[in-house]
Amino acid sequence: MRSVAERSDDPARTPSANPLRRAVDAVWRPTPASLRFLALLGVVGNAVIVATGGAVRVTKSGLGCPTWPRCTGDSLVPTSNPDHPALNMGIEFGNRMLTFVVLAIGALVFVAALRLVPRRRELVWLALAQPMSVVAQAVIGGIVVLTDLHPAAVAVHFLVSPALVVFCVLLWIRSGEGDAAPRRVGGSALRWLSWALVVAAGLVLVAGTVVTGSGPHAGDAEARRWNFNIETVARVHGELAWTLVLVTVVVLVWAVRANVPGPLRRRAVELLAIELAQGAIGYTQYALGVPGQLVVLHMLGAVVLWIAALRVPFALRDRGPATAAAPVEAPRQEPQPAL
Repeated sequence: MRSVAERSDDPARTPSANPLRRAVDAVWRPTPASLRFLALLGVVGNAVIVATGGAVRVTKSGLGCPTWPRCTGDSLVPTSNPDHPALNMGIEFGNRMLTFVVLAIGALVFVAALRLVPRRRELVWLALAQPMSVVAQAVIGGIVVLTDLHPAAVAVHFLVSPALVVFCVLLWIRSGEGDAAPRRVGGSALRWLSWALVVAAGLVLVAGTVVTGSGPHAGDAEARRWNFNIETVARVHGELAWTLVLVTVVVLVWAVRANVPGPLRRRAVELLAIELAQGAIGYTQYALGVPGQLVVLHMLGAVVLWIAALRVPFALRDRGPATAAAPVEAPRQEPQPAL
């Protein structure tokens, strides 16, 4: 039997103290925990890029780089241009560069999913969707620029981000649970209601893009806007948001009265808190004349709300813990006799 000292010195069992080595191991020799962490980075990256996209809009930097894929007609990077202020050009170019960071995270997640032992096919497909979706988002961003920030193109550009977040959140959730047949928690009516909650959250996001496309922050002073009455579309957006709050409260009360286990109640409470915070930000920005800083915060909050809503239905099942292959024992070397 091996001594404690021998086992602690075994490189197959002792985590590396080198941060770079640990990062490489997380991708090349992943565990369910490290894959889940990488998936979480994908969730965070996509939320951040929505916020930076909001910063592009409120600073009127949407055409800071007036062409695509180049920043200007003859340069991939910002250059001195009297028609495009350096600050606007830098903000738009910085948002484009952040896309490559999110793409890199997606690629690392995909490699880790491929290298996971045992390999789980569902996780591989969810991971592959992330870099592919980022590429699609970059192409749509080019269309936004080439159409001079048409509000329909801008709305699609924003809504692709929540669609991409679906893959990120699913991977984050699935990498933390096993592949056993789902054990349902709560009745079928509660499950349908939880998915209705997700639909309501999606409608709130869509309505929000219409409000933004009708308001003062179109991304550029000369950009086209929809001709909807801003008060009307804001009212519709607000009514949908209150509908979402109502459905969330119903899910929470139902879960408490039916004594559904804790995860669902926690997810519903988290979502309700985010909804109320979003409502406070929304009404405040409307009362103050839609200041840019609050618009960016509201856009970030919208993605956080969407993530929280997606987590609710998956709290109504249990698929057991994720398992990893047992580490391979390093071959024991017998001591050599002294000569």
